[in-house]
Amino acid sequence: MASEPKFKRIVEGAGVLSLGISIVVAVLLGIGIGYGLKRLTGIAWLFWLGVFWGVGGAILNVYKAYKRAKKDLDALAQDPKYHTQDRDV
Repeated sequence: MASEPKFKRIVEGAGVLSLGISIVVAVLLGIGIGYGLKRLTGIAWLFWLGVFWGVGGAILNVYKAYKRAKKDLDALAQDPKYHTQDRDV
């Protein structure tokens, strides 16, 4: 019987934590890009364009995490040991 890898729980925890970090990083990158474009060109609305890009990137990260979690849960739903219709309840 194969044992689980030593750091499996740490890696799984980092995957969950990485969603929160990626949201913050996406927004900060968008703000930084917007600020840089504003300083470079002097056009004020480019800052807000960068903010919207960052928020859009954060939303995309949440969507990708949702799709990944849904795929995992769908695979778990197909596992026969979790089916209750075959059991006497």
